[in-house]
Amino acid sequence: MTIIDKYNSRVDNVNSLACVGLDSDIEKLPEEFKKTEFPQFYFNRWIIDQTHQFVSAFKANIAFYELRGDRGMRELKLTTDYIREKYPDIFLVCDAKRGDIGNTNFGYIGSVLDWLNFDAMTVHPYLGKESLGPFLERKDKGIIVICRTSNPGAEEIQDLVVDGETLSQVIAKKVKDEWNYNNNCLLVVGATYPKDIQKVRDIAGDLTFLMPGIGAQGGDVGAAVKAGLNSEKKGLIINSSRGVIFSSNPREAAKNLRDEINKYR
Repeated sequence: MTIIDKYNSRVDNVNSLACVGLDSDIEKLPEEFKKTEFPQFYFNRWIIDQTHQFVSAFKANIAFYELRGDRGMRELKLTTDYIREKYPDIFLVCDAKRGDIGNTNFGYIGSVLDWLNFDAMTVHPYLGKESLGPFLERKDKGIIVICRTSNPGAEEIQDLVVDGETLSQVIAKKVKDEWNYNNNCLLVVGATYPKDIQKVRDIAGDLTFLMPGIGAQGGDVGAAVKAGLNSEKKGLIINSSRGVIFSSNPREAAKNLRDEINKYR
């Protein structure tokens, strides 16, 4: 089983392409959690137990934990250990956006993919295939290459034209044709630009997209799903963070996200 097979198996088992982002900003946590010994972990555990049945993946942005130093990293480790023990088939994504020269990347691999034990992590392609070699060689882990992001300023770099194609399209082609030799590559493709999603899908074939931008960032679920589905009506990890975890009813928000996505599958 490839790492993508693990994700697809979970998708089939719960009929969901939804991902809940565990972006547990310490300042935004409810007061009852702030008073505990492990506020981010206890909050995450509550969110996980509320939403797990409706999701195929959880995604943690590592910045919210690094901000708190060793305490935050300990709580992220407690979180991933809890998911591994209670819900081992759920796909775990670390939004870390790492990327450096080759030997430095072994440090990122050791911390994110091995110690924290995420299934997949986001990486920058800017230094090229050679630098990403240590990631790409990990057949047991998913390597999610940043391609077309959801932020308003993405076009400044990602829409630059290179030999008649945008830079994001060039990246998609390289990942599909050159970098995915271990069938462990995915792409970050934001939900806020449906036309760009469709262009990347046309290039990338059935590669799976991690899709931020739903919910607080304003991405339209229907347009994003229609543009992004692959030939198997899968190929998407559709993430909502703030829109679920800081809602009045996270369980209902996760269920609604799953159901809204499925309307367009």
